[in-house]
Amino acid sequence: MVFSSETFLFLFLPMFLGAYYLTPVKYRNITLLVESYLFYGWWRFDFLVLLVANTLWAYVFSMLVGKYQGTPRAKLMVGIGVAGHLAVLGTFKYLNFFVDSFATLWGTTPEHLGIHWQLLLPIGISFYVFHSISYLVDVYRGDAKPSRNIIDFAAFLALFPQLVAGPILRYKDLAPQFAHRVHSWELFNAGWQRFLIGLSLKVLIADPVAPLADAMFSVPQPTLVESWLGALAYSMQLYFDFAGYSAMAIGLALMLGFRFAENFNMPYISRSITEFWRRWHISLSVWLRDYLYIPLGGNRKGVARTYVNLFLVMLLGGLWHGANFTFILWGVWHGGILVVERLTGQDKRAPTLWWSLPVTFIAVVLGWVMFRAPHVTDALQMYAGMFGFNGIGIRPETAWMVSREALTMLVVAVAVTIAEPRMRHMWEPQIGVGPDGAAVISTSLVKATALSALAVFCLMRLAEQTYSPFLYFQF
Repeated sequence: MVFSSETFLFLFLPMFLGAYYLTPVKYRNITLLVESYLFYGWWRFDFLVLLVANTLWAYVFSMLVGKYQGTPRAKLMVGIGVAGHLAVLGTFKYLNFFVDSFATLWGTTPEHLGIHWQLLLPIGISFYVFHSISYLVDVYRGDAKPSRNIIDFAAFLALFPQLVAGPILRYKDLAPQFAHRVHSWELFNAGWQRFLIGLSLKVLIADPVAPLADAMFSVPQPTLVESWLGALAYSMQLYFDFAGYSAMAIGLALMLGFRFAENFNMPYISRSITEFWRRWHISLSVWLRDYLYIPLGGNRKGVARTYVNLFLVMLLGGLWHGANFTFILWGVWHGGILVVERLTGQDKRAPTLWWSLPVTFIAVVLGWVMFRAPHVTDALQMYAGMFGFNGIGIRPETAWMVSREALTMLVVAVAVTIAEPRMRHMWEPQIGVGPDGAAVISTSLVKATALSALAVFCLMRLAEQTYSPFLYFQF
């Protein structure tokens, strides 16, 4: 079920909110769990079994880690627990890739090897497995206590606003909110506004730009204009699609009394790749830092080891996105630039250099080409076009695929990213605290009118468009 679908907006969400707020406060986590399972099972009910099994595995091993805390057995238990989660993720996400690669190595196909199946990737598995791993590690480190309430823990892993595409959360941050959270009209109103902004980013910008990106990436040997149009369109589509989802997740959480951390902070105004990863998919960056980079030694084991760790973390971060050489090379690209920036000191000088912003943006766009391409050869064709090796202008056989709407929304998308630092305070609800300690939110008449107009435009767009899943569902 997609947040930007009529089924979710007009069926699931009203029914869920009605059931949630009619439930007595002390039983609302049970309602949250049941409804989240219904949300996930709507897509494939059989994969709900995998989510439940993952939950029970993490719960049991967290109890064992807590029981043996401070002894060698605790390390053994956390090792087995994490290995189990990684085994599940590796099987569903990478087994097909390894089978195909093995067959290619021998110059044949999986079918000729007697393999006639392909595993279907469960939606959201990368996210709830990462949630489970961080929970076990936090319990082992003593940063979190093992949950005694399996309902709260299961509801945390299945929490539907973030279940299928993040942001990546930590149980230690949300545990107090599961025990007690504030519900008020002010928070609900702020959440609804944030949800509407996210829906607008997805429906009014990302979706109209998507056909242009798809068309240009399907063109054989694209010209300079065609390839840059496709690369820029995809860069905007991915940002507004994923940032839109994150905003919708944060808004839904507020409507339920939860506070999620921000997942995006204007990444396209970054002046270095180092800064970019502080602004893009923040929850993943923090997770990789705390559960991979620091355990590998971080910057505590010498300069050379620091560079190796940076590169390795980005390589694995690329692999996390999918079993494809394109994702691996995308991770290599970002990891290599991070190393160069740290080696030359560019990450520290960048804020003072006027050219650092456009150069960083171009580096990011070049990386997205590899990220988006189905195969490495397709990415190389796009790169050839971007450097003018396939001609310059738009060819007649391609021109018909470039619609006026897509071009217009691409210009709008670029304009929004440029103006975002000045506009952001206008569209994000500002939650304050009143004299009595309660949350307060003020909405001006102009802002209320703009939000109403956005709602109408979104409904009109939803009425005419077909199914459009969020891009990060595939990861």
